[in-house]
Amino acid sequence: MAKHLNKKSILITGCSSGIGLEVADGLKFRGYRVFATGRQKKDIEMLNNKGFESLYLDLNSSKSIKSAVDEVLFRTDGTLYALFNNGGYGQPGAVEDLSREAIRAQFETNLFGTMELTNLVIPFMRKQGYGRIIQNSSFLGFVALPYRGAYISSKYALEGLTDTLRLELGGTHIHVSLIESGPILTKHKTNSLKFFKKYISTENSPHSLAYKFLEDRLTQIEPQSIFTLHPNKVLEKVIDALESRKPKNRYYITFPAYLFAACKRVLPNFILDKILLMASDKGRR
Repeated sequence: MAKHLNKKSILITGCSSGIGLEVADGLKFRGYRVFATGRQKKDIEMLNNKGFESLYLDLNSSKSIKSAVDEVLFRTDGTLYALFNNGGYGQPGAVEDLSREAIRAQFETNLFGTMELTNLVIPFMRKQGYGRIIQNSSFLGFVALPYRGAYISSKYALEGLTDTLRLELGGTHIHVSLIESGPILTKHKTNSLKFFKKYISTENSPHSLAYKFLEDRLTQIEPQSIFTLHPNKVLEKVIDALESRKPKNRYYITFPAYLFAACKRVLPNFILDKILLMASDKGRR
C-alpha cells in the first residue's frame, strides 16, 4: 500500500459506463487512487482490467454498501478523500401510473442507498479533518418535466438532504457539492426503458398515446450537441469540486440546466410550467 500513500483516494458508484466510467478514467489519469464500483461481475472485471481498484457495491443492499466502505477504509488505512455518488437510474411513467413498488425502488437506489453510503464515510472524514462529497443530481432536481415523476422526486429529495448536510457540515472542511447536469451521452435511456417496461402498464393508461412517444424517445440515440454533452463535461466539474479551495455548492452542465436554473429564479410558476411543457412537447421529448 506504500505506493498509494501520497494519492488522494475517491470512491465512485455506478462506474460500469457513462459518467461514472468517464470520471473514474479521468481521475485515475490525474493521479487519484480510484475505487470504482459496480453491481455486476463482468463490470467489476472490466474495471479491474482497466487498472482500477474495483469493488462490488449495490445501492439497494445495505450489506454491500457497508462491505465496500469497510474494504476501502481497510485499503486506505481509514482515510478517504472523496466520495462521488454517481449511481442511479430513471424510472419513467406518469405519476398516476406509478405503483408503490416502482417509486420505492427508485428511492431505494437514488436516495436511500446514496445517503446510507454518504453517512458511512462522513465519520472518517470528520476524523481526518477534511473531505469532499459530490452528488450527481440533475436539472430535474429543481424543475419538473412530464413522465419523469419518480426520478424527479428522488432528485428533489436528494437535493434537499444534500443542502441540509452541507449546512450541518459547516466548519468541518468537508465540502459538499451537487452536479446539476442536463442531457449527457450515457446509457440512461436504455436503463430507463428497462424499468419502464418492468413497472408501467401502458394498455389501460390514459397516457397510452404519450407512452408511444416516450418509448420511441428512449430507443433513439441522441447525437452530441449543445443540449446533449459528452460525460467529460461532468468530469471537468467533478475535478473543480475536488480541487477548488472553495468548491461551488452547485455545478450546472448543459444549456438546459443553465436555462432552467435561471427561469426557476425569476419566472412565475405558471409561466415556467408553460415553458417546461413546450420544452418537453407535452411529454413527447
